Amino acid sequence: MLMAVLIGAAELGWQRVLAEIWAQLVGGTSPLSEREAAILWQLRVPRVLLAGAVGAALAMSGAAFQGVFRNPLADPFLLGAAAGAGMAATIVVVFAPALTLWAASALPVAAFAGAVGGVALSWLLSTSYGGVSPTTLLLAGVAVSAFLTAVQTFVQQLNADTIRQVYNWMLGGLAITGWADFVSVIPYIGAAAAVLMVCARLLDVLSLGDAEAASLGVNPGRLRLLLISAASLATAAAVSVSGLIGFVGIIVPHFIRLTVGASYRVIVPLSVLGGASFLIVADQIARTAMPGELPIGVVTAFAGAPFFIIVLRRNAEKLW
Repeated sequence: MLMAVLIGAAELGWQRVLAEIWAQLVGGTSPLSEREAAILWQLRVPRVLLAGAVGAALAMSGAAFQGVFRNPLADPFLLGAAAGAGMAATIVVVFAPALTLWAASALPVAAFAGAVGGVALSWLLSTSYGGVSPTTLLLAGVAVSAFLTAVQTFVQQLNADTIRQVYNWMLGGLAITGWADFVSVIPYIGAAAAVLMVCARLLDVLSLGDAEAASLGVNPGRLRLLLISAASLATAAAVSVSGLIGFVGIIVPHFIRLTVGASYRVIVPLSVLGGASFLIVADQIARTAMPGELPIGVVTAFAGAPFFIIVLRRNAEKLW
């Protein structure tokens, strides 16, 4: 976080930034001009904090989904959150472009509602088979994601001029952020984090199987609903302000699992820290590596693909 605050596209000088932070904390004369101080406090600092919050949300959600489904390839977008958010965002961009201009919150609100709706639809579809199990939830998520993606593609074709705008949003980014974005998502991410932290020990029990969990006094159905709801809430909040950023929810829990072990009592809290750190670094690369800013989803994909190759070649057996 400190590195990302000190270094940015606008050259403020790291010594002067440290002096400004010190002046704000203990008092003194600011070495920055009014414009430079605005860049630091109104653009750079909230963006770094938002990147940390989004990374933490995606990583801990990925860890929770991997525990619920007992599948190391599960990710935060498994149950239709990404497809729902993409569809809702596309509908707003295509059919209500004036709304996105007049109300800056229209697109995030639509993405949040779409992500929650996609997960809810997957859950309702899985319950129609007489009971909720990891297998039915997984299949329902695949079906719902495919359907919502098809709807999104159809809507995009109705107005080809919006494809670039939708595509840029889907690649993920934190370019247009401020304190309002951070404040709007932190209650949801914080509440979800509290639930997942408390239930981390129960994830270890759930990973043994429903029968074993029930014999230990745990209600698998209720616990699964609670965990999926919390993880989906955090994912929806993250997607609403950052777009679709892939790989964070997979590679961070994997790295922690391969490093410190398979207990979710350790994986969940370390995923919060690891996800925040990973996305802050990725965003730092996205905004400083080139004269024009890269979509952050491109950076995470560049990191994610080699990670999977290394894991499959050297440590595939440890994932199970």
